[in-house]
Amino acid sequence: MSDEIVHYRLADGVAVVAMDDGKANAISHAMMDSLDAALDRAEKEARAIVLTGRPGRFSGGFDLAAMRGGPEQAVALVGRGAELALRVYASPLPFVIACTGHAIAMGAILLLAADTRIGARGDFKLGLNEVAIGLALPPFAMHLAAARLSKRHLVRSALAAEIYGPAEAIDAGFLDAVVTPDDLEAEAESAARRLAALDALAFRTTKAALRAETIARIRAEEPTLRKLEC
Repeated sequence: MSDEIVHYRLADGVAVVAMDDGKANAISHAMMDSLDAALDRAEKEARAIVLTGRPGRFSGGFDLAAMRGGPEQAVALVGRGAELALRVYASPLPFVIACTGHAIAMGAILLLAADTRIGARGDFKLGLNEVAIGLALPPFAMHLAAARLSKRHLVRSALAAEIYGPAEAIDAGFLDAVVTPDDLEAEAESAARRLAALDALAFRTTKAALRAETIARIRAEEPTLRKLEC
């Protein structure tokens, strides 16, 4: 069995980046190291990106061991998570997420950052549970939630920590479509190819303009992000 927790393949100009740590796909430093390397490669080789997880689990959120390791460890992990979310949100390439199952906390934040989000149908939980477990939602996550969630669901999700099933997550704004687990990979790659077929410069320019205000707000509150470019 491979020790890799992120797998990469390139198909018809679409880079498919799959997280699989054999567990909940916790967003740890090791996971983010591997994701950064895969996204670096994708930005050189591909015309669009699909990020996916293991069957039944997209991501359960930040690595709790690191979060409970003390304030410095928690701040460092959340700071890197902000960098990853902004990288997805500001990606010059079309960015699609194939949500294979549960997407909680940082897993749901990644959904808010992607261009197109397609979820697997099933008994899965999606949402921001931070307040329910005694954590304040990080500022970068609040800005992404404000930008991407339905106004009818913003308080319910961010403040009341409501958790959704896949169908309800469409109305809330975490997903754009739900398909059977068997169809998920093909549908996500098809969506990525459709976006990749658009004029690349027009897509990149329009996306940057649409997201400039939210990106500026995130950078203003995250000093480590100020040097990053769209």
